[in-house]
Amino acid sequence: MNGVHDMGGMHGMGPITVEKNEPVFHAPWQGRIYAITRAVGAWRKWNLDSARSQRELMNPAEYFRLSYYEKWIGPFVEMMLKNGMVTSAEVESGKADHGSSKQVPALTADAVPAWIAKGVPARRDVPVAARFQAGQRVRARNMHPVKHTRLPRYARGKVGMIDRDHGVFVFPDTNAYFLSEKPQHVYSVRFTARDLWGEQASTRDSVYVDMWDDYLEPV
Repeated sequence: MNGVHDMGGMHGMGPITVEKNEPVFHAPWQGRIYAITRAVGAWRKWNLDSARSQRELMNPAEYFRLSYYEKWIGPFVEMMLKNGMVTSAEVESGKADHGSSKQVPALTADAVPAWIAKGVPARRDVPVAARFQAGQRVRARNMHPVKHTRLPRYARGKVGMIDRDHGVFVFPDTNAYFLSEKPQHVYSVRFTARDLWGEQASTRDSVYVDMWDDYLEPV
């Protein structure tokens, strides 16, 4: 999807502020949103890629206005509504509907440390042949899917070189819609700054982009 979330190479966004000794959460509500999202995710009604896809559907003006964890809230509620986990009335009131049955939590307090430590692994130990090798020149496909993809716009159609093979991982473009995990190799692809941005870019700079097999074609 060519949405506002794909901001690589865009101008006018202001400088990136580096905060010394930045805390994990800047306010208690941010930690709460993170905790709620992870806890409800234990029901496995969606996955990491479908959650990202839902955030990409946000109104562009809202996307730019909201802070990082604020961007989690609206899409999270939408996913709960879509999956019948809550009703609109319950969201508005903050209370369960009268007479509604309560589900047993999928994630109990004693299981939280192990659940957080596990993370959301996308690596798969399956025998899949690699299409490319380190040192090989490749071109990022010039594709513009209307749904979720992890292929950034600024790299599409550009030529780079395979730097390393990370191994086999779930393919987000299909996994986001529960079509298939379609595991395949992911590579770190080196693009020179001039290949991406033109002659005004420094000759010393390069950008390394992680790309799945399906994003690449041989040169």
